[in-house]
Amino acid sequence: MQHVTRTNEFRSLGVLKSLNKLRKHDGVLGFYKGNGASVLRIVPYAALHYMAYERYRCWILGNCPTLGTGPVVDLLAGSASGGTAVLCTYPLDLARTKLAFQVNNTDQPSNGLKRPIAPPSYGGIKDVFRGVYSEGGVRALYRGVGPTLMGILPYAGLKFYIYEGLKAHVPEDYKNSVTLKLSCGAAAGLFGQTLTYPLDVVRRQMQVQSHLQHDQSGGPRITGTFQGLKIIKQTQGWRQLFAGLSLNYIKVVPSVAIGFTAYDTMKHLLKIPPRESIKPEQGSA
Repeated sequence: MQHVTRTNEFRSLGVLKSLNKLRKHDGVLGFYKGNGASVLRIVPYAALHYMAYERYRCWILGNCPTLGTGPVVDLLAGSASGGTAVLCTYPLDLARTKLAFQVNNTDQPSNGLKRPIAPPSYGGIKDVFRGVYSEGGVRALYRGVGPTLMGILPYAGLKFYIYEGLKAHVPEDYKNSVTLKLSCGAAAGLFGQTLTYPLDVVRRQMQVQSHLQHDQSGGPRITGTFQGLKIIKQTQGWRQLFAGLSLNYIKVVPSVAIGFTAYDTMKHLLKIPPRESIKPEQGSA
């Protein structure tokens, strides 16, 4: 996420140069800054996401028969499950972003939004929660949740929509092919991430800005999704809304592909019946 909230010295660097610069700047441990919060978040997030998707899908099939059993159901169930997972794990995502945003050289202004004069230094997840809570209470722990939800609802829905839609066209002999599942997952992640990336940029910048940033720096403060999109476009240019997208592809596309493949593999190992063999009436049970 350094690409969204990076300092000036990381600007205009390619992936390899940025990694090398980060290694020299923060050492090898810099690559894993905020990783503890990321792991603590992704485990419940992924579990909730896939579990809620199955439950929402069953509920839709049982209560909205007019929608049929096609990809529209996957779109709706995926969107609802994504929103549910985000709401339940968002404070951990905030902690992850703030920990990853910290760099040793704090005298450099961040790209687009200036840092506070005395940026806070967090020693861990508890420090982030304590510091953020002192700034604005529970509401501060959900700073940036608006653009997150606006991004995750179409993104999560599109992921499942595209993945299940592509799988439906795979010949029966190749249904269990790991390579094809990875390919379908990669396509789903690529398309979904491209459409919703600007909202992710707004979310990150909202997360790292301080409660008192507007008064100390005099710069514009992002307070909402559409206002944030407008501010970033006016002050940093529309290209900034897609800054780091190529780098994000390297992370998100394989991540989504592996996630979907693991999801399908675990369903097979747990002997969960294929969705094609489950009738709508059974899904509502």
